[in-house]
Amino acid sequence: MKPLVYAGLAAAALLVASLAAAQPAALVEGVQSPAWVERAGTRTPIAPGMALQPGDVVHTGAGSRLLVRLAERSLLKLGENGQLRFTELAPTLELFRAALGVLQGAFRFTTDVAAKARRREVNVTVATVTAGIRGTDFWGRSRDNTEIVCLIEGAVEVAAPNEPPVRMDQPRQFYRRVAGQAQPIGLVEPAQLQEWAQETEIQAGRGAARAGGRFQVHLARLETQDAALALYDAVRAAGYPAEIRPVRQEAGMVYIVRIRNLPSRAEAQALASRLRGQHGVVNPTPQ
Repeated sequence: MKPLVYAGLAAAALLVASLAAAQPAALVEGVQSPAWVERAGTRTPIAPGMALQPGDVVHTGAGSRLLVRLAERSLLKLGENGQLRFTELAPTLELFRAALGVLQGAFRFTTDVAAKARRREVNVTVATVTAGIRGTDFWGRSRDNTEIVCLIEGAVEVAAPNEPPVRMDQPRQFYRRVAGQAQPIGLVEPAQLQEWAQETEIQAGRGAARAGGRFQVHLARLETQDAALALYDAVRAAGYPAEIRPVRQEAGMVYIVRIRNLPSRAEAQALASRLRGQHGVVNPTPQ
């Protein structure tokens, strides 16, 4: 093979590696606010398109949901009043490695068909219970001193301190640990599994934002920057990803405080209704 061909192949391989390295390891696809990411001691409202990093802790509030896509195309969902730590995120061309810690709340990890063949080492710790993922779909929750891991599809191995690991490879098998004591592996009824799964699903008509959403809510149109900043700070402190858009008019500048990325006018209307009279928002309008 000619040197020029070798050089071309090497350059192509380098380009692929660079693109893989540049791809965010975890990207927010949807959020039903309020939700925040805690990074280096600072809390920031979560917005669609936000890249998450090792060390980040995400928090969801009452009625909140979060949808995150990992670089190897798995989906991670977190329910309300949850806390999730991204301990490790290390995507490479050969292997996707991640360690996630569910500190509180319900979560679901789902791998799509195209991603199942990719090599990965993903461990999810639910309070004190660690689940090793091998191309699967499973749900779990940590609440009221009880940890649950329920297999939906595939296989998962769960382990707790000072206990032998347990493998689950049948759909609807679930492991439960109550007050530090492991319970026998059980089989959950389909209706109960459906109820559990709804705890992590983004709900229609609750004003959830999605990556690429074309609609928005104007929270206020203000004449001074100070007034806009005051509203912006209040809404963001409450866990909603507000932003300020300055607009120049003949009479001078006005400042629009808004929330973007709503996927439909109906969701924009739902968010406007939810925020009306809250956090200093008086008359929000969907756009």
